[in-house]
Amino acid sequence: MIGMANERIFLSPPHMSGREQLYIDEAFETNWIAPLGPNVDAFEREIAEYTGAGGAAALSSGTAAIHIALRLLDVGPGDRVFCSTFTFVASANPVCYAGAEPVFIDSEPQTWNMSPEALERALREAELEGRLPKAVIVVHLYGQSARMKEILSLCSRYDVPVIEDAAESLGSTYEGKASGTHGKFGIYSFNGNKIITTSGGGMLVSDDEEALARARFLATQARDAAPHYQHSVMGYNYRLSNLLAGVGRAQLQVLDERVQARRAVFENYRAAFGGLKGVEFMPELPGTRSNRWLTTLTIDEEATGVRISDLLMALAADNIEARPLWKPLHLQPIFERASFYPHSETLCVSERLFQSGLCLPSGSSLTPEQQQRVIDRVHETMGTVAGNVR
Repeated sequence: MIGMANERIFLSPPHMSGREQLYIDEAFETNWIAPLGPNVDAFEREIAEYTGAGGAAALSSGTAAIHIALRLLDVGPGDRVFCSTFTFVASANPVCYAGAEPVFIDSEPQTWNMSPEALERALREAELEGRLPKAVIVVHLYGQSARMKEILSLCSRYDVPVIEDAAESLGSTYEGKASGTHGKFGIYSFNGNKIITTSGGGMLVSDDEEALARARFLATQARDAAPHYQHSVMGYNYRLSNLLAGVGRAQLQVLDERVQARRAVFENYRAAFGGLKGVEFMPELPGTRSNRWLTTLTIDEEATGVRISDLLMALAADNIEARPLWKPLHLQPIFERASFYPHSETLCVSERLFQSGLCLPSGSSLTPEQQQRVIDRVHETMGTVAGNVR
């Protein structure tokens, strides 16, 4: 088919509010086109206020924020950092930037995030070896918070700081507190596919104002306070531009609306597929509220007679973007020599999820007609009956 009926449906496209141009125009009119400026300062303050964090440092990406957090914790060559395996590679690459060794921790069924059971085994063995990690990076996947109470308790027992990779979970909460504000440091991403975007950008948050001041110093090439250019330590070019921070300020104003829209998209999918045998959606842990950044589900091939590859091919044939769930990092060629701790001796949750799961189009600008097209194609492929999107 040609035209609107076959218009491309993206997985998670940017969704502008229309207010972004006001901040960009103001930056041009006042000539604040430099890497820093009033929008950067205000965006940091507004993110901190929204999340309840003590403060924030605006950076060029979520990856840069993780790297700076590791630097603030003095992670370096010879150190180890425990990291969720079921995530995008950007969660672990900064560990390698620092010259340290990533150790991967499996997921668990309740949240699909880091398994406290696997983490406990890993920490216990590390203590016996005399090689406790310098940090634990916990990822809040697809908007769902990890089991932070158990994870923080374990890390506190071994005196290991926690970095929350909340790149996908801005707007989510755990026990009434914002995702990303439970550990020593939290990071957010404003990449083009995230729930709000600055095109490219990130944020480091913490209650440690002194650490955040050092983060800003390190992120601006670590320039010493001198009339000439003087540098005593290695720094980075990691600060967010004033123009992009203006986009972020406008986006932040509609974050709650974006969360509501994505949760509605999820509920429509659940109404359409939730009653099908062999179909399971990503759980929402009691006491948490996910932003439902992406709607993700698993398909039991034996129960449905349909493979994930069949669904992906059928959706692609109708010009609909969908993707498999993350390939676990311990299966990635770049990390083939890394240590890995499964959820239990008999169950590797992340590998099972990768083999059976997919992400459906979930953008906050997804129209009912577009979502119905996705639903119809899935039902057609599975040989089931479609309902109507409300």
